[in-house]
Amino acid sequence: MHRTSTHLIVLFFFLLPILSVAQAVDNQRQAWVRGTVIDEKKAPIPFTTVALHRLADSVLVKGVVADEAGMFALQIKPGNYFLKVSAVSFQEKISPGFALGDQDKQLGTVTLTATAKRLDEVVVMGEKSQMELALDKRIFNVGKDLANAGGTASDILKNIPSVAVDGEGNVSLRGSNSVRILIDGKPSGLVSFKGGSGLQQLQGSIIERVEVITNPSARYEAEGMGGIINIVLKKERKEGINGSFDVITGYPSNFGAAANVNYRRKNLNFFVNYTASFRNTPGRSSLYQEVYDSASTFVYRQNSTNNLKGQNNNARAGIDYYFSPKSILTGSYTWRLSKGKRFADIQYLDYLPNSNHTVQAITNRTQDETETEPNSEYVVSYKKTFARQGHELTADIRYLDNWEKSDQFFTQKTLQPDGKPSAIPDVLQRSINDETEKQLLIQVDYVQPFAKDGKLEGGMRLSSRDMTNDYTVTQQTLGGPWTPLPGLTNDFLYVEKINALYGIVGNKIRKFSYQMGIRAEWTDVTTTLKQTNDVNPRSYANLFPSVHATYDLPHQHALQVSYSRRVRRPQYNDLSPFMTFSDNRNFFSGNPDLNPEFTNAFEIGHIKYVEKGSMSSSIYYRHTTGKIIRIRRVSEQGNSTTRPENLATEDSYGAEFTGSYALYKWWKLDGSVNFFRAITNGGNLDASYQSDTYSWFTRLSSRFTVMRNTDIQLRGNYEAPQKTPQGSRKAIATLDLSFSKDILNSNGTLVFNVIDVFNSRRYRSITEGANFYTESSSQGRLRQFNLTLNYRLHQAKKKMKEPGEGEF
Repeated sequence: MHRTSTHLIVLFFFLLPILSVAQAVDNQRQAWVRGTVIDEKKAPIPFTTVALHRLADSVLVKGVVADEAGMFALQIKPGNYFLKVSAVSFQEKISPGFALGDQDKQLGTVTLTATAKRLDEVVVMGEKSQMELALDKRIFNVGKDLANAGGTASDILKNIPSVAVDGEGNVSLRGSNSVRILIDGKPSGLVSFKGGSGLQQLQGSIIERVEVITNPSARYEAEGMGGIINIVLKKERKEGINGSFDVITGYPSNFGAAANVNYRRKNLNFFVNYTASFRNTPGRSSLYQEVYDSASTFVYRQNSTNNLKGQNNNARAGIDYYFSPKSILTGSYTWRLSKGKRFADIQYLDYLPNSNHTVQAITNRTQDETETEPNSEYVVSYKKTFARQGHELTADIRYLDNWEKSDQFFTQKTLQPDGKPSAIPDVLQRSINDETEKQLLIQVDYVQPFAKDGKLEGGMRLSSRDMTNDYTVTQQTLGGPWTPLPGLTNDFLYVEKINALYGIVGNKIRKFSYQMGIRAEWTDVTTTLKQTNDVNPRSYANLFPSVHATYDLPHQHALQVSYSRRVRRPQYNDLSPFMTFSDNRNFFSGNPDLNPEFTNAFEIGHIKYVEKGSMSSSIYYRHTTGKIIRIRRVSEQGNSTTRPENLATEDSYGAEFTGSYALYKWWKLDGSVNFFRAITNGGNLDASYQSDTYSWFTRLSSRFTVMRNTDIQLRGNYEAPQKTPQGSRKAIATLDLSFSKDILNSNGTLVFNVIDVFNSRRYRSITEGANFYTESSSQGRLRQFNLTLNYRLHQAKKKMKEPGEGEF
């Protein structure tokens, strides 16, 4: 496979000059139209809609949305044009006609006048598409998906194309579970100890959009083999006071409220997000296991039910100060407090050897856990844009201070097959787990344009993180003293320093664009077990190149070829040797000896825009060394341990298709399908750790406008079976149903949804080893009913729609 990777790299760079020559065939030069949109007080108006029309017949030729500083740029062929500039709460402005030749046209500042009666009478004729496509990333405006109402961030990710979330909340992208999850483009305390599963505590109503970047450039940190998922939180910057409010109720118990408010006056903008929720999340799981020795087969079954009752509060507040329209300083503080109470019942049924039907013993185990997580995040950021379009400087400093305390009690009783007490004494156990995290992150990025369309980018990133875990398990038998269990009491310390520098150069020559970059990262990680004085230092430096090349084809087609090198570093939970103790027959832990895995990722992408929608497609290949996969081992007594291990290699190939299309004005479809093959070689650990799997997954969303301001949405997900190095994972098929009705003079929206209509979101797997066979099934969340009311204050109203009428 090393030879294959080398050939692909050579082929890729061989294609670059071919594309460069091909673009020279079209001699029609294009030029830029640039400008900045401001209000009457000279303050920039961010995210303004700028539409370029042909002067002769007023036909719309091209459109763009201005950036946060109000700056816009459109590239178009020479001709005679005029602009329409519009923004919510401002009067639309039409520019005089102008002639565009071979040279760029600088329009300077465009001043918009505020409407006399503010936003109360503004009607927006359209709304953002649920999915927006770009060659380097896909943007999902999650508020347009009715099934997201009342859900969590984890629920939202479950329904993003290419993304999968398992029963424990772990996130994967295109089948890879090595995904970097960012909040507003940066690491966040909202994704910390629990990794992606921490998103189960973040209410989805404060999320504006999700960006999926499958092959990131050197601009982004190299962490994340499968790519980057960036969750962008809501934040307004419009003049005056405006915002939105949500009230949620549901069954099983799901009660919540959310507020997203901002107040903008002159150079100051204040913003606040607050969510509060209470959820009772029931779940269930089962397990069947056979253990073999030379003469006998030992069988046991396990069934469990659990209820997690959680109270979550998230608050984020901040201030933007505009030194000038092109210079913004932002300070913000995020506070999160989560309190959880988990009750679980596990029953083990042990059968006589070589018998599936004769019960030998019954063991009942209960778990009573109380968990508290207070987290804080402090951020100061600065952005400076210069006179030339694209010339900017950004700086960001953030400090995370997170803490978690878990206190668990376990009781265990063993009974005879007839239900009478056995001779085995009852057991009472207690597990105390205290974790802390403190992280300082400093990042500076600078972009310098050159020539006509070229730009140089550079930046640095300094990260320091200290984490601790004080873990103790004690046991009491027959009213005796509490005694520590051997090997289950220790202090684990994790100290991480990652420093990085990167540089990127890019340019555009007519229809051919390229971007080449390289990122250097220095990593220093030390783990320590204090009681045993077991110190494990790791220090290494790596280079991560990236190349992106784009060619604009005729008739609204575009083609991109890209390459990047990525890394997955073992994180805190991957390295911590402490085992979960809720199930005393199946233990899960980290591996202090785990090494990082590295991936070379190649991708060819294509986008086609049509009158009623758009479609993107891509072909990708990833070669990974040191692949990290969790391996299950079972002892002679039937107890299992599962921990991450480094396998030799994995090669994955895939093709993905994503599209959006309006069949009729009242019927819109969004969907995606991904086909892939993954070849995993774990022969370095065991000759049997091999798999060659063909699989696929798809999502389809169908939205209907059935009557005045009323929508119905059906959303289906399917994940095909997949082989793993130790067995297989079975198929998953789910359906969600949603109804939406605009009320309160279109200032409010009422949404009712049923998540997992058929209660079929179950994760089923088969795991096999030399001495065991295990079948497992888990459903972390049962069918959910939600009713959500969203109210918009001084925000755009939706257009009043008649049956059969579409959106602009």
